[in-house]
Amino acid sequence: MWQRCGLWALSVPYGWATRLRNRLYDRGWKRSWRAALPVVSVGNLTVGGTGKTPCVEYVARYYRQRGRRVAILSRGYGSHSGRNDEALVLEENLPGVPHLQGADRVALAASAFEELQSEVLVLDDGFQHRRLARDLDIVLIDAIEPWGHEWLFPRGLLREPPWELRRAGLVMLTRCDQVTADERLRLRKATCRFAPGVPVVETTHRPVELINADRQSAPLELLAARPVAAFCGIGNPEAFRRTLQSLGASIRAFRIYPDHHVYARKDMEDLRKWSRQLDGDALVLTTQKDLVKLRRTRIAGRELWALRIQLQVEAGEEALDRELRKVVSG
Repeated sequence: MWQRCGLWALSVPYGWATRLRNRLYDRGWKRSWRAALPVVSVGNLTVGGTGKTPCVEYVARYYRQRGRRVAILSRGYGSHSGRNDEALVLEENLPGVPHLQGADRVALAASAFEELQSEVLVLDDGFQHRRLARDLDIVLIDAIEPWGHEWLFPRGLLREPPWELRRAGLVMLTRCDQVTADERLRLRKATCRFAPGVPVVETTHRPVELINADRQSAPLELLAARPVAAFCGIGNPEAFRRTLQSLGASIRAFRIYPDHHVYARKDMEDLRKWSRQLDGDALVLTTQKDLVKLRRTRIAGRELWALRIQLQVEAGEEALDRELRKVVSG
């Protein structure tokens, strides 16, 4: 109880600072810098994993398939040796698309325009980064835990109150397949109350295939009724577990590491011991974000596979297409 009270007390000044900063931008007392090319931001309201990386990949691929030179900008949280896990995943899935990381995203935007001749920028995790103006704000809401336990950080997971959704140009509900139809409907209604008139798109994170560090692939059917030991260091590990279960995997062991975890030698030795204790035919599985940091095909002699995910639009694709086209048609 005392711990919750302490976290609540810390969330109060955090909320005051957040509201003050937003009001300064809303009223023009703090100014956003406008780049010389269109900017699409992909962000969220909460701390943790809402599935931004598949959405960033979707948006960047959308413009590239239409002949636009696109670059991705990000802060680079959890970076290791200059690149964090999101950047490494996007480099694998979007070869040829530059990904610039750094604290000063205004400077990165200028570099993308002047040095790379980019035609459109995708700003990763940019909803709260108001210093760089954007032409479209896509805000993601995780259908599993949409409102961050309904408290501001650090008592809850909210970075901003839900009514700040009114700044969004489009709201994207993610992992809609992992909740019931009634829950989706309630979430849509709540979203429309906070952001009246803002288009709402429903999406899922669709498993595509299994991949390993040698960039070999295997079909998802390999998981059906197969004993699986899985581990991950992502913002929403429960979503990974549910996805594996939906594919028919029989999960015998499941390990969770902190988001953006950097695997040290001790971690690898623990994973080797863990792997040796598994059933003879068990598969070892992780996420693509973890695999790009591990860069190994086996753990204690067992093959290591990762699940590759893509964003699938289930409802509202016309609205999403319309908003993305408007950014580059002006």
